[in-house]
Amino acid sequence: MIYGIGTDITDVARFSKWVKDPSMTARFFNEREVQRSGSESFLCQHYAVRFAAKEAFSKALGTGITGFELHDIYIEKNTEGKPELRTQGTAAALLEKRCGRNAKIYVSLSHEKEFAVAFVVIEV
Repeated sequence: MIYGIGTDITDVARFSKWVKDPSMTARFFNEREVQRSGSESFLCQHYAVRFAAKEAFSKALGTGITGFELHDIYIEKNTEGKPELRTQGTAAALLEKRCGRNAKIYVSLSHEKEFAVAFVVIEV
């Protein structure tokens, strides 16, 4: 059964200042997501799409961005390169409280120059 769905779109250019300020990326992104090399446009897209995934997750969960730390949600690619949304710490605890232990999270990510979008489905 579907517990919730969420989607978010963000302006990639907004992340330019984040790319230049490591304290911003450390505050909002999991260490597994932090990217230290690549062009500025690549890094902006990288962070924008991951931030959109965090927002989409919060919408699917129905909480908004409260009750958990953003760096406790992260995107990790599986062995085939497919992005998967993972939770730990405060986000994992809130997910279990609201959806139970067997919740499954599905995520789709996309970006194109100016915009990044993420779609999340939580199944219980």
